[in-house]
Amino acid sequence: MTDSTNAQESPLDNSVSRKKTLFAACAAHAIHDGLSDLVYVFLPIWQEMFALSYVWLSVLRSCYSLTLAALQIPASLLATRIKPQTLLVIATLVTGIGWLIAGLAGSAMGLGAALVISGIGASFQHPIASAMVTRAFGQDRKRPLGLYNFSGDLGKALLPASAALLLTYTSYRSSITLCAAIGLFAALLIWSLLRKGRARADDQLIDGKFAMKGTDAHINPRAFNTLLTTAVLDSAVRMGFLTFLPFIIKANGGSLAQTGFALTLVFLGGAVGKFVCGWMANSLGTVRTVVVTELATALLIGVVLFSPLSIGLLALPLLGAVLNGTSSVLYGSVPDVVNSQKLEKAFSVFYTGTIGSGALAPILYSFIGDNLGLTTATTLVAVTAVIALIPVVLYSLVSPGAFHPTEA
Repeated sequence: MTDSTNAQESPLDNSVSRKKTLFAACAAHAIHDGLSDLVYVFLPIWQEMFALSYVWLSVLRSCYSLTLAALQIPASLLATRIKPQTLLVIATLVTGIGWLIAGLAGSAMGLGAALVISGIGASFQHPIASAMVTRAFGQDRKRPLGLYNFSGDLGKALLPASAALLLTYTSYRSSITLCAAIGLFAALLIWSLLRKGRARADDQLIDGKFAMKGTDAHINPRAFNTLLTTAVLDSAVRMGFLTFLPFIIKANGGSLAQTGFALTLVFLGGAVGKFVCGWMANSLGTVRTVVVTELATALLIGVVLFSPLSIGLLALPLLGAVLNGTSSVLYGSVPDVVNSQKLEKAFSVFYTGTIGSGALAPILYSFIGDNLGLTTATTLVAVTAVIALIPVVLYSLVSPGAFHPTEA
């Protein structure tokens, strides 16, 4: 009887359920990504509070991002045993609590521990929320997933900018506490949207099997590994540049408010870039798009680094577009080389590589910055962008059309 009832669920109820799932996933993505990038706004403050070098600032940042990277696969596996909606709510609560503790921390070690707690909560969002949207919309998932990806950039644009604005009117601790409260409120919102969700089977099962069982996720392992290699290098470029951007702005005479504005320009450009670069990938193909975006990234990093502040700010939206656009193109090419029933596993591996790279690379770049200077380190970030396009170009010469059906 229950099976019959579920099977006969009205189209209206199904549509409402889908919309609630999408809205909850978008809210989670916006809040988690926004809270994650608050780190960049607070880096100069932490440097003054605890007298930290570039390397130690990167270590602090990596407390968050390395934890986030390390737990991607365990989080995706845990979601096969515990209701994903429950995990998403708990994870958002943990992230908010971590930031609340960060605001109370009186030492760099205490701050690092708080960021680890936040990273634990944040690690669940990507694999769980993206899988929820995929299952809710099935074959119609591309546009909802695009909206889900866009919501993350929206959070990155709004939360750091809001925090930077708050810092001009309130204290550091008041600002960070308010941001933590936003995370806690988001957990309540997500719970209210998903508490009357569909049966556990809809959330966890595909064709009667746990969606993330199995380990052989790749139809074309070499193509997947090539995408992953380029994505890892691209992530190193993105996070390395974002780590140095506040200090580039400061070195060029910018204020703390202008630093927040600069980050907002990058993230808004990144949101637009996901759409533009997606269109480019459909028109030009994955490989050509990656070549264009990586070369543009290297060039624009040079413009921001060596130009006056006003010109650098003008270049930031376009730089944000190519910084984020490349990752979106690579992410969107994964289904072309991966078994559709194993996407969650493949995406968790993909996220682990890119987030891990984004956590470790700034430490290396910061070590160079401490010893050779900000200009040299940022120049090496730009050089990495050029290196990043090499793997996909070489593989496309060996296997034309591997990353896009129209490239053959």
